[in-house]
Amino acid sequence: MIEETRPSKTKFIEKYNLWDHEQKAAAAEVCNRINLEDLTSVRFSFADQHGILRGKTIVADAVTDVFEDGVNVTTSLLAKDTSHKTVFPVWEKGAGMGLSHMEGAGDIYLVPDPATFKILPWASKTGWIQCDIYFSDGSPVPFCTRRILRNQLKKLAESGKEMIVGIEVEFHVMKLDDPSLAPVQSGQPPEPPKVSLMAHGFQYLTEIRVDEVEPIISVLQSDLLALGLPLRSVEVEFGPSQIEFTFKPLEGLAAADLMIIFRSAVKQICRRHGYHATFMCRPNIQNVFASGWHLHQSLREKKTGKNLFVPKSKRQKFLSETGLNYIGGILQYAIDSSVFTTPTINGYKRYRPFTLAPDRIVWGADNKGAMVRAIGGTENLASRVENRVGEPAANPYLYIVSQLLSGLEGIKGKVDPGLPSSTPYDTDAPQLPRSLEEAISALRKSRFYRNALGNQFVDYIVAIKAAEVSRFLSDVTDWEQKEYFEIF
Repeated sequence: MIEETRPSKTKFIEKYNLWDHEQKAAAAEVCNRINLEDLTSVRFSFADQHGILRGKTIVADAVTDVFEDGVNVTTSLLAKDTSHKTVFPVWEKGAGMGLSHMEGAGDIYLVPDPATFKILPWASKTGWIQCDIYFSDGSPVPFCTRRILRNQLKKLAESGKEMIVGIEVEFHVMKLDDPSLAPVQSGQPPEPPKVSLMAHGFQYLTEIRVDEVEPIISVLQSDLLALGLPLRSVEVEFGPSQIEFTFKPLEGLAAADLMIIFRSAVKQICRRHGYHATFMCRPNIQNVFASGWHLHQSLREKKTGKNLFVPKSKRQKFLSETGLNYIGGILQYAIDSSVFTTPTINGYKRYRPFTLAPDRIVWGADNKGAMVRAIGGTENLASRVENRVGEPAANPYLYIVSQLLSGLEGIKGKVDPGLPSSTPYDTDAPQLPRSLEEAISALRKSRFYRNALGNQFVDYIVAIKAAEVSRFLSDVTDWEQKEYFEIF
């Protein structure tokens, strides 16, 4: 049983005033629920630079200590690429980031946000709390992507507005045939598991396919609803073993938090039932289709709840002037935003014409071939912008903040998006980046994001993604082996 809060010499959270009144009240309620539900452990997690959950599991009796002093983890977690390799010289002065706090792989503090507490339906007597990260002197870690989004949403709130986000995400669930756990397969990165399809593809939304995948889908649906996620629909997508989940619209930070735990939950639940779930954009499996993450977004007045994207007159057929200017900003900074919307080498292989994925920077009115789709009308209170550019592996905080920042810049500058295109794959419009290398180059040179997010953060993300590209270019691939090994 959890004990009452005990006196502590450190009391890190109180010392640096890291909780507000609501969080303090929520912490007391969490302790009560842990006792009531007889939980034995709680996972304290934070979303890293890639949007991957990392953290520690604490036994129930020690949770009150964490609610005073947080949880220590190594700073080197923030220096890793997607292979979990440390790409910054953490043993050098400034750790390659100009930050003494990051030197020597010392500790940072995970400070829980008690309002995020959940009980995991698939793990016995286990709770879960999301955390923010701080240095030992109580200063916020500048690479905390959750804080970056929260700070921008706070600025938006100060202007009397809030961002509403709807998540529509595609992914694959396959039968796990061989987890590839032989020691020789445990490299960095390890050999991927061997999988087979749950069902054939190319029968989009057919009830037959739905029923074929129902055994694992029903488990996912049950556990996600028990987790408290506002699931709206479950759909069988066009590709083999490809599924789409959609969720009810939420405020911006809540939507990002949802995506973080949703991806992790799906992977954990599937693995426990003998399946492998992947949010990789385009798996290297024959006949499998690429997956996208379509981000629905609008702005509304906090005081009245009025959707600012609803047209004021029938002359504005699709969106209000505010909504059109928001689209203008997204289009204007689409290339600069690409590392945030599509952060993997694999994601750029989705940008192909006539595939329901975008290949150029253009908008359309309810046109699913366009990068940005406007959905609205004078009588549509849910008038909104849908950006179809993102990949499912994107860090939700960075994806959403890139949309907010660029959209608001469009409103500020009254950027005209031009006329909507009815033939987006034939329109004379700038192409999206064809590779992560192109996207990194654009972000490196982006005055917009350097002003909005700061040089330190931009240089940090650029360095991590550039390290991944460098590793990709230096490794010998199957393509090279097939292309050159025999003929030369």
